[in-house]
Amino acid sequence: MPDRPYTVLSWAASLDGCLDDTSGRRLVLSSPEDLDRVDAVRAACDAVLVGAGTVRADDPRLQVREPRRRAARTASGRPATPHRVTVTRHADLSPTAALFAPGEGGASVYCPLAVARETRTRLAGRARVVAAGRHPSMDWVLADLAEQGVRRLLVEGGQQVHTQLLAGSLADELHVVVAPFFVAEPGAHRVVADGRLPWHRDRRADLREVRRLGDVVLLRYALSDRFDLDGPGGADR
Repeated sequence: MPDRPYTVLSWAASLDGCLDDTSGRRLVLSSPEDLDRVDAVRAACDAVLVGAGTVRADDPRLQVREPRRRAARTASGRPATPHRVTVTRHADLSPTAALFAPGEGGASVYCPLAVARETRTRLAGRARVVAAGRHPSMDWVLADLAEQGVRRLLVEGGQQVHTQLLAGSLADELHVVVAPFFVAEPGAHRVVADGRLPWHRDRRADLREVRRLGDVVLLRYALSDRFDLDGPGGADR
């Protein structure tokens, strides 16, 4: 087993790089064609990870939706939906969140040791709760997932998780979907936090694919020498 899964970061953003606006209503950035592509990428992965902020704000299901993809997974001896994972600093996760719905791949929560007992009590067996030291680090989380048999991981948000994985050079592939409009609001949530990342003006990311999906465009970048052109997200998926 490798020391970490093959890791795909995925986000959709406005033309000015925002993940959301400030309205309090869900901002739809993807097209139906892109949502189907994401479903195919999920189906090709062993686990899907989102930050706890995304769980609290959006309550994502992170399930494979297309029946034929679900059937193909079960026919190969896998759950219909990949294992669902989140990382949190606090214990205030709702046990009724869609992430913790019973069956279909199960769920894991990585949290600081100080809140692990409270988190286990709150979730009441709905997830595997892992005490990840004083502050969960993404390299530690990825190493543990690899030990659990996760070979391919899809990361769907949010800002802090993506920033940590990029800053630590822990991702192999990046999918950026660009929606055809601007948000242009002070305080709108951007795709990454401030700071210097490994890809900057003197080191450009390696663009491998451009694809139109309805009224949005997919940009697919290689971020490591493990990049798999025919893996999750490939044009044939």
